[in-house]
Amino acid sequence: MLNTDQLSLARQVDMVFKELESELGGMTSGTVFIQIRNNGIGKFGIRHHPIAGRNGRMADEEAGLSATQLHSFRTMAIEALRYKKYWTHGEISYDFAIRQDMIVVDAILESNYNMANLMIQRYPRKNHIHTYQDADVSS
Repeated sequence: MLNTDQLSLARQVDMVFKELESELGGMTSGTVFIQIRNNGIGKFGIRHHPIAGRNGRMADEEAGLSATQLHSFRTMAIEALRYKKYWTHGEISYDFAIRQDMIVVDAILESNYNMANLMIQRYPRKNHIHTYQDADVSS
């Protein structure tokens, strides 16, 4: 079994889109989100745009993304990774919608940092040999 650290992030994004393909095939808009930790994808999914109802009835579902639009979406999602610089933790969101039979995608890249890790790396404790310097640790 492969671990996520053995696959490039681009390959992992490709796998996400293959997994979501049937769900995206029934949608015309929404947001695909991918959570990244240590340059590996953990959680991913789709945030659906609301379904509109009128006169006590839900609107009929429109046809979702076509195979060509799905391919374009996946290609744009992988291409957006070029703009991810230096960070290893965060989230990428892809807002998408069909407009005039074309898919429109906006990628939002969010980096996350951990202050505790920053403090440990940049400001190590000076006396890190013993936690309790004045205590007798022999017993």
